[in-house]
Amino acid sequence: MQGERLDKAFFEADPLLVAQNLLGKVIVRQFDDHSKKRYRISETEAYRGEDDLACHAAKGRTARTEVMYHAGGKVYVYLVYGMYWMLNFVTSGFNYPAAVLIRSAGEITGPGRLGRELQLDKTFYGEDLYDSLRIWVEDEGREAPVFIATPRIGIDYAGEWAKKEWRFVLG
Repeated sequence: MQGERLDKAFFEADPLLVAQNLLGKVIVRQFDDHSKKRYRISETEAYRGEDDLACHAAKGRTARTEVMYHAGGKVYVYLVYGMYWMLNFVTSGFNYPAAVLIRSAGEITGPGRLGRELQLDKTFYGEDLYDSLRIWVEDEGREAPVFIATPRIGIDYAGEWAKKEWRFVLG
């Protein structure tokens, strides 16, 4: 079922709201061979501003985090362990660094596995979700899903920020 591509207003909101509202939405990936696959988002994590010690922007504006300072609706990818590209969607407004990590979608659990399934690489950095021909997010008009909020994963270094329940999972 094809839905309507999400617009700028959807992503230009607080990352906590965007993270919750992305649940149940569909990532559409058109591959180089022109085939398309659809993945329903089932788990997200929000990262909000330079004060959030778990957010990459906590260290300020750098070449790596530059896209996080753009207006919402851009793709932010980064490589972990030298092998996994992590998919994030930039949220909020211009000059406020925030993003939502997509942790699971469809049958793919775990952000590293998802990046591999989507065949992400550094060329996705800064991709515009509004007009990309390779990746975008659609709303199929379903009812808002039930979800649970839990602490984010793998950020023990972030002190009190590690305890914030900014991870959202379909219930």
